Amino acid sequence: MSDISALLNQIPTIKHGFGSKDALLPQTLQAFSHTLPEKKQVHGITIIDVTHPQQQCGEADGFYTEQPGILLTVFTADCLPVVFSHKQGKAVAVVHAGWRGLHQGILEQMAQRINQSGSTEDWVASIGPAAGPCCYQVSEELVDEFQQGLDLPPALISPRHRHLDLPAIAFAKLTRAGFAAVDLAGSCTICTPASQAAKGYKYTSFRRNSLQRALDPTHPGISGRNQQSGIIILPAASAG
Repeated sequence: MSDISALLNQIPTIKHGFGSKDALLPQTLQAFSHTLPEKKQVHGITIIDVTHPQQQCGEADGFYTEQPGILLTVFTADCLPVVFSHKQGKAVAVVHAGWRGLHQGILEQMAQRINQSGSTEDWVASIGPAAGPCCYQVSEELVDEFQQGLDLPPALISPRHRHLDLPAIAFAKLTRAGFAAVDLAGSCTICTPASQAAKGYKYTSFRRNSLQRALDPTHPGISGRNQQSGIIILPAASAG
């Protein structure tokens, strides 16, 4: 079962979803997979306007469209997927934000793009499954870099020693950028268990997989198994 945003679920002219190991691309979006743009995510801050299906986008980590019928997605495996929609479904967007993109300002770049055509006050955003502060341990130097570079409470950035709270940082940034509402969908990609009917974990996790491979070199990698989070403005024939 894919995660769903309560905010985005209120907009009838769009479909969205956050992937998991059970459905890397949410089932509600699979019928539109043939429209996906071609892209290479590079942990950067480039935002691309998508105007036609299967568009060649090159290296980019954020995507924006006002065109119905084009599915926008990002691949993640611990990084933040952030999905955006105009409150009336007139435009949608997605962002892949690892710690680099988050620190360097990809969310602010997306807010700037949205404000070129309207206002973030007319948009909502949802932060999907990602590494949580429970598990995302980093160097003290990286924590210091975030605390010195962002005007946010230190305890929000790092509620535990040498741990970053990426979803909380993103939530604060989006709120400051003027979005009408922001919610959190999903949970920690590293430690969230699968359903009681299945063993293992709910999400693909690069960090967890690296630890497993360090203990057992025969443990399979996650190449090609990153979950996708996405959104589409429904074509007229599919809406309603």
